[in-house]
Amino acid sequence: MAFPIQRLRRLRVSEAMRRLVRETRLEAQQFILPLFVCPGEGVRKEISSMPGNFQLSIDQLVKECEQARSLGLGGVILFGIPEHKDELASEAYAENGITQRAVRAVKAAVPELLLITDVCNCEYTSHGHCGKIAGNDVDNDATLAWLAEAALSHARAGADMVAPSDMMDGRVAAIRHSLDAHGFSKTPILSYAAKYASVFYGPFREAAESAPAFGDRRSYQMDPANAREALHEMELDLEEGADMLMVKPALPYLDIIRMARERFPVPIGAYQVSGEFSMIVAAARNGWLDLERAMMESLISIRRAGADFILTYFAKDAARALG
Repeated sequence: MAFPIQRLRRLRVSEAMRRLVRETRLEAQQFILPLFVCPGEGVRKEISSMPGNFQLSIDQLVKECEQARSLGLGGVILFGIPEHKDELASEAYAENGITQRAVRAVKAAVPELLLITDVCNCEYTSHGHCGKIAGNDVDNDATLAWLAEAALSHARAGADMVAPSDMMDGRVAAIRHSLDAHGFSKTPILSYAAKYASVFYGPFREAAESAPAFGDRRSYQMDPANAREALHEMELDLEEGADMLMVKPALPYLDIIRMARERFPVPIGAYQVSGEFSMIVAAARNGWLDLERAMMESLISIRRAGADFILTYFAKDAARALG
């Protein structure tokens, strides 16, 4: 039957009607809040390129995590900013490194909050790359030991989940083996399985103080032109023991999220990265967009593409908007 019998606008006539037939829904528990922890006490340093986001000392981080719990967020993911960096990323896997101390403090104060740790080296190396440098490139296999030791140290501190973001080949297997061998077989791995070499990471590098001192990360992060390769990466990570998969960034790669959702039965996450956040905020501050509507539309698009959960700097604001 065609018009005038079929009038699709009948189901759009009011907010109550639109709410009734809505296909995709957002809930606060679907959001993971990224947080940056730094040395010191009473530190709450705003990140200039990411308004409303801060480098936080552990005492301030705990308060932020308490707020995340009260808002009903799905959890938080921690990024550590060490006091000292070196070529071996030694603070990444030190027993009393900044992330390890932060994990212990948060789990003591807010034990029920899901706490994920980012497992990478770029914040901890003096050169800003994600592993051991050999010549002018990252030595893939030598870096695996660092990643496995870091993930193990996070689990020992009390992390609920570890999330390797380095894009080294074989890192999920190395981490899974290390966790299992030391009694942490129940600790899941959220793999940054399809992490693209994206321009949208720019503000994050200010936040995490992790810009590479030379070159770029295109020899290990993915080429934005490739989709089939992303599925290959995901398949390999699942074979190595990943429990969840993540696509990063989110908005420029909605097609990758959709393909992953259709192909793999595991939970799929997406990271709405710093550049995505900052460009929406900047446009809103210039009066070009309504901030809340742009925020919610971007998040619903990521969910509609197939993401089960979203890492987003909008997590708190979105949770408040949802009431």
